[in-house]
Amino acid sequence: MSSAPGNGVGGTRNSSGEKTYKKTTSSALKGAIQLGIGYTVGNLTSKPDRDVLMQDFYVVESVFLPSEGSNLTPAHHYPDFRFKTYAPMAFRYFRELFGIKPDDYLYSICNEPLIELSNPGASGSLFYLTSDDEFIIKTVQHKEAEFLQKLLPGYYMNLNQNPRTLLPKFYGLYCVQSGGMNIRLVVMNNVLPRAIRMHYKYDLKGSTYKRRASRKEREKSCPTYKDLDFQDMHEGLYFDAETYNALIKTLQRDCRVLESFKIMDYSLLLGVHVLDPSQREGETGQVGVDGKRPLGQRVLYSTAMESIQGDGRAAEAVTTDDTMGGIPCRTHKDEKLLIFLGIIDILQSYRFIKKLEHSWKALVYDGDTVSVHRPGFYANRFLKFMSTRVFRKMQTARFSPSRRTRNSIAALKSSSQEILSSQQEEKNDARMDRLGGARSLASLDGQGFDSYVRPDLVPVTPSLYEASSMGTTISSSSIFVSEQYLDDHSKDGDDAASSSTFTLEDSAICLTSEQSTMDRDDGSFDIYL
Repeated sequence: MSSAPGNGVGGTRNSSGEKTYKKTTSSALKGAIQLGIGYTVGNLTSKPDRDVLMQDFYVVESVFLPSEGSNLTPAHHYPDFRFKTYAPMAFRYFRELFGIKPDDYLYSICNEPLIELSNPGASGSLFYLTSDDEFIIKTVQHKEAEFLQKLLPGYYMNLNQNPRTLLPKFYGLYCVQSGGMNIRLVVMNNVLPRAIRMHYKYDLKGSTYKRRASRKEREKSCPTYKDLDFQDMHEGLYFDAETYNALIKTLQRDCRVLESFKIMDYSLLLGVHVLDPSQREGETGQVGVDGKRPLGQRVLYSTAMESIQGDGRAAEAVTTDDTMGGIPCRTHKDEKLLIFLGIIDILQSYRFIKKLEHSWKALVYDGDTVSVHRPGFYANRFLKFMSTRVFRKMQTARFSPSRRTRNSIAALKSSSQEILSSQQEEKNDARMDRLGGARSLASLDGQGFDSYVRPDLVPVTPSLYEASSMGTTISSSSIFVSEQYLDDHSKDGDDAASSSTFTLEDSAICLTSEQSTMDRDDGSFDIYL
């Protein structure tokens, strides 16, 4: 069987132009997938429900499906193949966790032909999409399938704690053995629904080394751009505070899980739909192979909005026919958008070969800019790029009584400085008045109020405005005359008690004390201004 390059798409093509993968044609592979999943899921329904045990993660079931059929398997027109199912009980639990019933799972995968998608990545994997937009079937390498099987116990624990996640949701792991070749497959959730047209698609990692779409990729009808392309085409996507916080919190939690599993080189698949009212009717939906428009995704927590919501009570309200579960946001030009996103390619662990790749690239280029890096550094760089360059929070203006007040911050600052300086000048004037009053009282012949001995009893001279506003009441900052002081001076006779008026040279206020005032029983006296 001759083969030719597959024009940038996973697999190769034979002489008749049909795509092949590991010497198996795409049509034969799709038929084997549907026959094998149909048999294994149907056989699993006869087993009673029970709790998942540790040994369930390492069980592998195998069945041989000859083309002529057998007592257990139907006949088919594809080459003979063997179909293996990894951890069937564990994956059944995962499907139940996301509300996927066995009949719905079989109907989505086996009822209609699978849709083959192009692969913009360098892995050479094949991608198949179910006609109802629910599931993606991807071919994976032997190391990736082995790593996923080892990951299942921790993945099980993480989903139990938090089913709302942007991490891939795995629904099955299978292997097709045909022609002496092993083709391993994983069934996952579909991040980008066909019911919404994606005007832009991005594969973002937070790195800059060779993170720009190739010329060949840009020539496609719907290219997948990369990090440097995003920075050239967008100045960030703006969300309200609640949505932004929920999105960043979900990303932080998922990156912490990936770091604990020593996973790196993952990406954020981001689809952007521009909400243009004039084009919404003609561009919102895309029809399937049968001419029907796909319906919205029904699997729990499968949409972008459901994946980041904290309580989940508003999920049904936002997943409408218009949004299809997308997250609303805006550009810096206030254009309305819907985004769909999910973390993909998490089956890359920091093994020896990846350490060697990072060391080699670090010698030639800047080690911090290459995509392959140790998990801790990769997670921090990924989060920093997403929270500062890609996703941004809208700045809400605080409440202010008027526009004039809101726009005159500098004027407020200058006026407050003038008020503070005037208050300082008044304090300095009051201090000078106290000193001047003490000198004038010291020059008097009489010993009225014993001012020569007690200059601290001379009052602070207020301004005319303050004097008029005080009225006949003296506050705590006014003159205080102690009872002991009055008793000491009552012995001096009527001269001190009937001292009528002292006029301070530097003051505009007169202190007046009358004879009748000093004769009161309580020993108090009035001061009239």
